[in-house]
Amino acid sequence: MMSKQSISIQEDVSAPGTDRTLAILEYLGGYRDGRSASEIGRSLGLPLNSVGRIVDTMHRRGWLYRREDDRRYSLTNRVAELTRPQVRDKSLVVSAWDSLRKLRDELGETSQLLTMVDDKVVVLEQCESSQSIKVSGKVGFRVPMYSCAPGKAILTGLPEGELDGYFSRVALKRFTKTTHYTEKKLRADLERTRERGYALDFAEGLEGIHCAAAVIIDDFHYPIGAVTVIAPAFRLKIEHLEEAGQSCLKAAQEIRELLLK
Repeated sequence: MMSKQSISIQEDVSAPGTDRTLAILEYLGGYRDGRSASEIGRSLGLPLNSVGRIVDTMHRRGWLYRREDDRRYSLTNRVAELTRPQVRDKSLVVSAWDSLRKLRDELGETSQLLTMVDDKVVVLEQCESSQSIKVSGKVGFRVPMYSCAPGKAILTGLPEGELDGYFSRVALKRFTKTTHYTEKKLRADLERTRERGYALDFAEGLEGIHCAAAVIIDDFHYPIGAVTVIAPAFRLKIEHLEEAGQSCLKAAQEIRELLLK
């Protein structure tokens, strides 16, 4: 679920257009359903003619999608495409595809590849389950790291100083009754994750959804992503999560080996 954030504009007199463009990008990142030029202008306190020129340019260059029915603008996946991680000139997404598909076929549930962006995890790729009732997302969708298995898996791989920085920046909130919404509880869960090698999510971000995940480590032993399997809790029950976690761990190791070849 995308969080709404307060965007402030402190224009650099030498590059006001750049400042406004970045402010619009940050603002639209909080609204997956998009916003019109007039809504953007009112929210950011910008002149409508200036907003119109900027969003038209961003739309023409592929950064924004414009809906024809209500003329609302939303972000495309351009940012995610430019920031997709690589190891030794190998694409993480390309290297992970076969393992994602095998993981989906083995467990019968949606598998996803995610990476860390601005203290959240973003979906890079997924293989959807063929089940009639399933859980899936969209490429580019972002969620808080601390309330999902792939995010927690990546957090366990961060150097201690970076993990401390994460806790200093991020305000933990309770989404469900099982969310680890205090630093003490989350650190304890991360320690358990390190010990078993994979992370588990017992409906911590959304009610009724369970997932398991394992971190993917690059050649510098840094977490560049995570592979996860996600499903309705009534099917991916607690007693099945260990098997799912082990399968994710195997997939993450396969992806790493392919990246380092």
